Amino acid sequence: MSGFGGMPQAELSEGLKQLKSEHPPLLGQLEELYGLTQQIDQEIDLENNFNELITKVKAFKAALDPHSEREEGVLFPMMGVYIGTTSGPIAVMEYEHDQAKANIGAFLSAAEVGQGSTVEKKKLAEFIQNAYFILTEHFSKEENVLFPMAERMLTDEEKVELLRKIQDIK
Repeated sequence: MSGFGGMPQAELSEGLKQLKSEHPPLLGQLEELYGLTQQIDQEIDLENNFNELITKVKAFKAALDPHSEREEGVLFPMMGVYIGTTSGPIAVMEYEHDQAKANIGAFLSAAEVGQGSTVEKKKLAEFIQNAYFILTEHFSKEENVLFPMAERMLTDEEKVELLRKIQDIK
């Protein structure tokens, strides 16, 4: 683990490239969500923006879930063979996934019950802001640390298996 930072970036194999390529569209959606939360915070067109936030969070979750499954169900266990999963980078990545999903889930379950006051709407929007901050930093860690680490760690056969397995997840 001494090479955790400062290692030259390796060319990523196809499976890792695919995982990395899924980040920009997700980040684009996150930026939109964050913008809506800012407008809600400033009470700009509150009702419409809050309803739009609910719709867009559902769409974001639908895009995020298969991406998370590709990492949690395939990449993390493959890396875990080499570095373990109960502590270290994999444990951190899974914790961040859990935290982001918990914030998104808390927002959706409360918002679908019905939103009350302006203060309540602002409080609910904070869940999405939290998910935004967690995931933007999380994606950066994956791209700059975890994916290059996986590239160095996995065998050529494992890289082929990674690609095959992540492509099976729709």
